[in-house]
Amino acid sequence: MKALFLTDVGKSEIREIEKPSPGDEEILLKVDKVGFCGGDLNSFKGMFPLQEYPNILGHEVGGIVEEIGNSVPKSIYKGLRGTVYPYLACGKCKACLNQRPNACRTNKTMGVRRPGAMTNYIVLPWKDFFYSEKLSTRELALAEPLTVGFHAVDRGRVSNEDMVAVIGCGIVGLGAVAGAVERGAKVIAIDLDDSKIAVAKKIGAEFTANPTHTLVSEFLKECTSGHGPDVIIEAVGSPQTYQMSVEEVAFTGRVVCIGYAKHEVSFNTSLFVQKEIEILGSRNCVGREDFPMVIKYLESGRFPVEEVISKTISLDEGPETLEAWAKDAKGIIKIMIDLEKA
Repeated sequence: MKALFLTDVGKSEIREIEKPSPGDEEILLKVDKVGFCGGDLNSFKGMFPLQEYPNILGHEVGGIVEEIGNSVPKSIYKGLRGTVYPYLACGKCKACLNQRPNACRTNKTMGVRRPGAMTNYIVLPWKDFFYSEKLSTRELALAEPLTVGFHAVDRGRVSNEDMVAVIGCGIVGLGAVAGAVERGAKVIAIDLDDSKIAVAKKIGAEFTANPTHTLVSEFLKECTSGHGPDVIIEAVGSPQTYQMSVEEVAFTGRVVCIGYAKHEVSFNTSLFVQKEIEILGSRNCVGREDFPMVIKYLESGRFPVEEVISKTISLDEGPETLEAWAKDAKGIIKIMIDLEKA
């Protein structure tokens, strides 16, 4: 069967690999849809420090159960549609011992530090499979990036009394918008791309801003009666947006950082003290909490699935698509591979 390998910085290719077989507590999943992650693009460009080469890409999965191991519960059956918790924790480091395996020191994410899902079949432990009898594989392939945004909202302890600004409305940022809206917060969505801002509005963002033609600092003051947002979620990963988050958050506010900054960031650290702010990292998601929540949210039909899928391609088109995306990412929210597409 075919698989899309990231072989080195700026290089990818289709290779042939063997079809796997499930063990007693595993399932064989027929991959139907798999999304490209923004991290895949950064890995292709050599800007993601955790990426290992060569590796099969892909951890945003929508698939169908093909085979079941002898010890798999009867609730999981052949033909069931579901998605995959793609993280592998060591169980021994401080994060794991603190019941936060999403931040495992040696975490191995599919497609990053172990083989991913951009291939026809994958094997996984049944405990890492989250299913829905209502959702399509197309919808299920969006679950994982949305869980990352939902987890960031949880890290920020967002409540219905908060004004939340989300900087960056890619799929993870949109997940943060959705998660904050679901908690009853008022949301400000900020992005350089008007098409992404339009999707954030449909999800429920009350205020939106494009820094290209809006002075964000003044806009945030107007939206918050001069206080600044109670919570700012940084979902870009640039020095400018990290600095903006610290400068614009309200006194005693919370800054939640999802994006990996590509360069060193300089801060006026007196703001940390003067504002008595909390700066919180947010990594991956907590499978048993975030996946069921996001699947239930997707089942509600409130998320504009078709509007976030910018392009659907075949597996064979993967290498050329990565090259084109690296040259021009404007207007792209989610590129999805359809394994059934010729």
